[in-house]
Amino acid sequence: MLEVDVIIIGAGASGLMCAIEAGKRQRRVLVLEATNKPGKKILMSGGGRCNFTNYTVEAENFISENAHFCKSALSRFTQWDFLEMIHAQNIPYHEREHGQLFCNESARDILNMLLSECDKVGVDIQLKADIQSIKKHAESGFMVKTKAQEIHTQSLVIATGGLSIPKMGATPFAYKIAEQFDIKVQPTRAGLVPFTLHVEDKEKFAVLSGLALVATISNACQSFTENLLFTHRGLSGPVALQMSSYWQEGGELVINLLPGLDLQQQLLQAQQEKIKLKLKNYLAHRLAKRLVSTFLQEDMLELSVLDLSHKQIQQIAQQFNHWTIKPNGTEGYRTAEVTLGGVDCHAISSKTLEANQVPALYFVGEALDITGWLGGYNFQWAWASGWCAGQVV
Repeated sequence: MLEVDVIIIGAGASGLMCAIEAGKRQRRVLVLEATNKPGKKILMSGGGRCNFTNYTVEAENFISENAHFCKSALSRFTQWDFLEMIHAQNIPYHEREHGQLFCNESARDILNMLLSECDKVGVDIQLKADIQSIKKHAESGFMVKTKAQEIHTQSLVIATGGLSIPKMGATPFAYKIAEQFDIKVQPTRAGLVPFTLHVEDKEKFAVLSGLALVATISNACQSFTENLLFTHRGLSGPVALQMSSYWQEGGELVINLLPGLDLQQQLLQAQQEKIKLKLKNYLAHRLAKRLVSTFLQEDMLELSVLDLSHKQIQQIAQQFNHWTIKPNGTEGYRTAEVTLGGVDCHAISSKTLEANQVPALYFVGEALDITGWLGGYNFQWAWASGWCAGQVV
């Protein structure tokens, strides 16, 4: 039987960070990974460039039933601490909009850095590890049984993430372990995911597939302004992904296709200035022609701006400034970047990430009910939670 100090299940962002920190403390660390490669999600993230953190990280950028939970970890291992690691390895990176930081070359730079740090401190990583059972040991620690062996460990860290992108190996493993030890799991659903539309809407807007524009999407909970992309299935782009985390089944979205422009006021002003353009030509300066013709009837578009009644102006403005739509759903875990919900943070120490009622059992990263916005926040949560657990396991 193998004896180690720490077993970390999951060789993703949070698991590898935890392994590095525990290894620095001379702990004998074994990382067990179910798939054939470590860090698969790191490699595919950010279009292969890995949006590894953000210049601005606040608790407000995260969603959880326990809103204050993330504050401790995020304040103890910050974006600047992760950037120190990046600088030490001379990894070239750049900033995109909203403070998002990406590798210049490849996400592999991040993974290689983490694996090399693991190597330095003697972390052992086993791939294709098929875990068959986990039992709390009578005296202390845990007995982890794989197909190949039985391993006794003093501390056990669950870093297996959520349900998003099953083709990358996502499973409900973390939730099953939580339930095994009577730890509550908050209901889960796909987050940072495109919307799908009802059949009639899908048919109506199919002609707009591939069209992108800056838009504001709002509901009673939240509002974001970023790029919106029409797809053959529905609505995508950063603004749709952000809003998906704040949308519940059956809810409506209000979309402003002309953010920062009051179309009603503009049209009334155009009438005062005696602008003789046809409506379709007036709108063509502001919106794509195919968008305009999808939203408005041809006979309306042929009218002169001067001939529009106040009621017509109101209706036109409503279409573009307050387009209300009820999505059919989302594309689900298949394409979701994150999982909302997860292991209940009320049952976990915000300082150590240890389960309150189960000594030496830890949960880090996306397995927990902490979901960040699009923009590097989920990686920063992975680094911070992994780092904090690594100080104590």
